[in-house]
Amino acid sequence: MPSKITAEDEKWMRMAIDIARSKGSDPSTSPLGCVIVRDGAVLGAERNQTQELPDATAHAEMMAIRRACEGIGDMELRGATLYSTLQPCGMCTMASIWSKVGRVVYGAGRGDVHRMYFEDRHINTLDFIADAYRDDIEIAGGCLAAECARLYYGPDDDVPEEQQGNI
Repeated sequence: MPSKITAEDEKWMRMAIDIARSKGSDPSTSPLGCVIVRDGAVLGAERNQTQELPDATAHAEMMAIRRACEGIGDMELRGATLYSTLQPCGMCTMASIWSKVGRVVYGAGRGDVHRMYFEDRHINTLDFIADAYRDDIEIAGGCLAAECARLYYGPDDDVPEEQQGNI
């Protein structure tokens, strides 16, 4: 179910952008940021940590969901909103569904960035959510999209193959 972007959403997305920037400004490092908020309180805030850990599942959304669940002592995040600087991948989409996040707000979408940041076969996570296990999750895309997209390589950038993680 689509929902509108609010001034409150922009506030939390700016925090997610700051978290992404804490990783640096090189788009080859996939500087994603994620914040999970419920009732005006941050439950979890993390950046992408796949290379540092090394852990292929350590996407910003996955890490923020882990921190939020640890912090509240529950695996369900009902009523929470997940803010991500980039449209969540399939894995992060499923984690949002399974953790029962109530709303997902993302910045840059698939068309705003280089294809290396997404699955090669173009899985549309928005359609996936709509057809998945729950019909009560809200999605809002494009929150500060241009600012978020500047974190990453652009769609037409000539990115050296050795820097393309998903290709």
